[in-house]
Amino acid sequence: MRTAIIYCRVSTEKETQESSIQRQQEELEEFAVNHHISIYRTIKEKQSGYDIEREGVFAMLSVFQNGQADTLLIQDETRLGRGNTKIALLHQLTKLNVTIYSLSHHGELQLSEGDSMVLQIVSIVEEYQRKLHNAKIKRGMNKAIQNGYNPAQNLSNLTQAQGRERIEFPIDEVLRLREKKLTFREIASILRGMGYDVSKATVHRRYQEYQTLENSKHPD
Repeated sequence: MRTAIIYCRVSTEKETQESSIQRQQEELEEFAVNHHISIYRTIKEKQSGYDIEREGVFAMLSVFQNGQADTLLIQDETRLGRGNTKIALLHQLTKLNVTIYSLSHHGELQLSEGDSMVLQIVSIVEEYQRKLHNAKIKRGMNKAIQNGYNPAQNLSNLTQAQGRERIEFPIDEVLRLREKKLTFREIASILRGMGYDVSKATVHRRYQEYQTLENSKHPD
C-alpha cells in the first residue's frame, strides 16, 4: 500500500480561501480511501505558490527524504507551486522518486509538454554543474597538495571512513546560509529538506575543507 502526504495550499487568509483549503483536504482524503492509499500526514499552507521557502514544503520534502511516505496527493499542480517554484519542486520530487496524484487528472499527475521539457533541461544542467563542481574541487585539491597541503592531517577517523560514499550537496548554498548566520545544524536541516541526506558534522567538515582549499589558493 502506498503511503501519502496530502498537500493543500491557498494563497491568502481570506475566509473564502479557508473553505477552499478544507475542501481540498476532504476531496483528497476521499481520493486516498478510494485508491487504498494510506495517509501519513496532511499539510495545509496559506502562502503564495511563487514562494519556495515554505515550512510545509520543507516538512514535506523531509518526510519523503526519510522514506516515511512515497506518494503526494494534490488538487492540481498549481497547489504545489507556480512558475519556477513549481518546476524546482517537481524536479526535487522526481529525484526522490515520489509519485504524484492529482485530482484534476483523476490519477497520476500528467505534466505538460513544456514542463516535461524544462525538467529534462534542468536535469541535464544539474548533471553538468555537478561534474564542473567536482572538477573544480579536484583541481583545487591538487593545487593545494602541490603547495604542501596534506588532507590526511585534516580528516579525523580516516580509517573508519574508508569505503564510505561521499555525499554531494551544493557547497554554494552552505556558504550562502553561513553568510546569513545560520548554524551548521540549521543548514543541515535545510539541505535535508532539499533532498540531501547530510548531517551537521558532514556539512561542517565540508565547509572547513572548502575554506582550507580557498586559503591555499590565496595565501597571505
